[in-house]
Amino acid sequence: MSTQLTFVAVHQDDPLAEPLLAELAVEYSQRYGSPEDAVSRWLRGHPADAFAPPEGDLVVGLLGDRPVTGGAFCRFDDTTAELKRIWTDSQHRQQGLAKALLVELEARIVRRGYRRVYLTTGDRQPEAEALYASAGYQRLDPLPAEGDVFPVAFAKALR
Repeated sequence: MSTQLTFVAVHQDDPLAEPLLAELAVEYSQRYGSPEDAVSRWLRGHPADAFAPPEGDLVVGLLGDRPVTGGAFCRFDDTTAELKRIWTDSQHRQQGLAKALLVELEARIVRRGYRRVYLTTGDRQPEAEALYASAGYQRLDPLPAEGDVFPVAFAKALR
């Protein structure tokens, strides 16, 4: 198996995206206390076309043929893309894959003509907060709570 990370664009229903969605459902369920099937429906309920060109993309990072990281972006407004579904396989964390994914997504975002990136993560994901801060994202003012979840927003200007 190759040890070089390669990125491919996929559709939300592509089998390569399944590990991303499945592990996110488990992780979000454990961290936020929602039933896994409800989280899975919520993840898959986002319009898949929003993550498709020309306004978005869903990208999976592969080591050989194994999906190990992935994420998506969609249009937030005319100049801003919104990151969604950022994931790294639990067996492959702390190896720089998420940072490589952000670099790849940001390059694709710039090629689509966006000049800014926006995202939200949950307050029970300190690893995500640390990743975005280390990649130059600025934390924004607090957002209103969604039940007992407190969204944490970040933004970054791109060249």
